[in-house]
Amino acid sequence: MVRKKVGRSRQGFTLIEVLAALGIIGLAVVALLGSIASGTRTNQVARETTQAVFLAQELREWTLRLPFRDTDAADVDNPPGPDGTDPQVFVDDLDDLMNVTFSPPRDGTGSAIADMAGWSETITMTWRDPSDLTAEVTPGASGIIHVQVDIDHQNRRVLSMGWLVARKD
Repeated sequence: MVRKKVGRSRQGFTLIEVLAALGIIGLAVVALLGSIASGTRTNQVARETTQAVFLAQELREWTLRLPFRDTDAADVDNPPGPDGTDPQVFVDDLDDLMNVTFSPPRDGTGSAIADMAGWSETITMTWRDPSDLTAEVTPGASGIIHVQVDIDHQNRRVLSMGWLVARKD
């Protein structure tokens, strides 16, 4: 009769196997939490950028609808620039928006958007040489204005955008 040697039967995991599995699971959880945080930051930046583009487009619509020159005969000889207070409240021509900051921002009709606390729009204008649009000329000396808009949220620049507006005679 041959006797078989009976060994210990294996009934569970060793401590090393359990620690290795926990380490792998821990790394996976840390990586997952990192990707969730990154996604949240990306969504925040995307939401702010989308809002800033919307505000810049609203200002662009407004500037394209405004008369190039002041229509009030009493203001015809005034130098280019705002005719009133800062921020400019009454805007009847394009150059009234020169070097103006609006907070809260304005929509495409020039009305304040009341529910946008923390947002601001800064508008700067330079007159451009018609034969070289990169060359600046004296304000009022040309029929082409470059409008530059900087959109800030919580005092942080979100978007800077510019366009040209030409006098329509």
